[in-house]
Amino acid sequence: MTNHNRQHIDRRLSVAPMMDWTDRHCRFFLRLVAPDALLFTEMVTADAIIHGDCERLLGHDLAEHPLALQLGGSDPEKLAKASRIAMDYGFAEINLNVGCPSDRVQSGRFGACLMAEPALVAECCSAMASVTTAFDVPVSVKCRIGIDDMDSETGLDAFTHAVADAGVTLLYVHARKAWLKGLSPKENRDIPPLDYARVKRLVGAFPAIDIHINGGIVALDTARELAPDFAGMMLGRAAYKTPMILPQIAYELYGTKPPSRADIAASMADYADIKTAADVPLHAITRHMLGLYNGQRGAKLWRRSLGEDARSRSADGGQLIRETVTACEALATQLAA
Repeated sequence: MTNHNRQHIDRRLSVAPMMDWTDRHCRFFLRLVAPDALLFTEMVTADAIIHGDCERLLGHDLAEHPLALQLGGSDPEKLAKASRIAMDYGFAEINLNVGCPSDRVQSGRFGACLMAEPALVAECCSAMASVTTAFDVPVSVKCRIGIDDMDSETGLDAFTHAVADAGVTLLYVHARKAWLKGLSPKENRDIPPLDYARVKRLVGAFPAIDIHINGGIVALDTARELAPDFAGMMLGRAAYKTPMILPQIAYELYGTKPPSRADIAASMADYADIKTAADVPLHAITRHMLGLYNGQRGAKLWRRSLGEDARSRSADGGQLIRETVTACEALATQLAA
């Protein structure tokens, strides 16, 4: 595969790496929704890449590009080895996960707990960059503004200094602390308060780093307010649950005409024809599309059909999608009349 040169990638809008969500079928769908956005894989551990099925873990459709790979790990040598393997798959960027708060991730000594070890993170980034630089692929870091009792002013500055000294020029910051003691991963996505102002101060302190804001961007108005202050915006759950927010933001940023729901669905039906013929369950594809008609007439029908009926309709390929979008569009037409 051909690597994408970093100068050609517009990172002003990206979709966050989300475990169990941003798999290859989800990304194919999101690329139709937001042709200009940078997409991220789910987190893949360095060990999994070194010892596992690389095609299953790293393989993807060229239509997903530009696509960044998020790695999990804390062993510089293993991360470098995994990065070298990944270079054969054409990723536009390799991202190190220093933000995930789950217990499973902590026990493996990666994710948000690494914010307490900035020197180790810097070593990891240097090792990864020693491989990727020759391919003109940048190494980036995704982190929180702090963890537990860490001072989010001095701690975040020290962390950023460390990764900057390691050559990192791309930082994605979830504008919340991660409380590794006392809160579940789900609670960590909502309970710690958002602090966009703290990340904005980081922008001022590190002008040489492109700092992207993540967390709580669920409405166009929020995106509109944040856009001028940061190098880019990364959306997570809102992009998944209400995907049509992405073309709204893209229109503001790039002036690109938003795709229609019907056109997106038609393309996904064609995709489903191909994938189900290769024994991919239809539900593995449609489960990522449930939010497409969110807020529209027919949304309940859409969710029920693609969420429940798809489990028994794999043999029909994309026909269920075609039938359902026709029904939803008919409902919308009735409303307009």
